[in-house]
Amino acid sequence: MRRFLLCTLLLAMASLNVGCVMPIYSSSPSTRARQLIFTSEGLRHIPEIWERIWALELPDLATPYRTHGGII
Repeated sequence: MRRFLLCTLLLAMASLNVGCVMPIYSSSPSTRARQLIFTSEGLRHIPEIWERIWALELPDLATPYRTHGGII
C-alpha cells in the first residue's frame, strides 16, 4: 500500500511539471502568429496604464526657480 501511494504521488508530481494539457495558442503557424501579436499588443499598453494609475503623466506643478511670494 505504501509503495502504491508513493508511486501515485510521484506520478502526480511528474504530471504537474509536464506542461499545459490544453495549449494556449493554436498549432497553425499563421493563427499562432496572429494570436501572439494580439497578446503582445495588449501587453504593450501596461506602462501607459501604470502611469495613469500613479498619475505620472501629469505636469509637474513645482516651479524650477525661487519665487518672491510677495507683491512686486
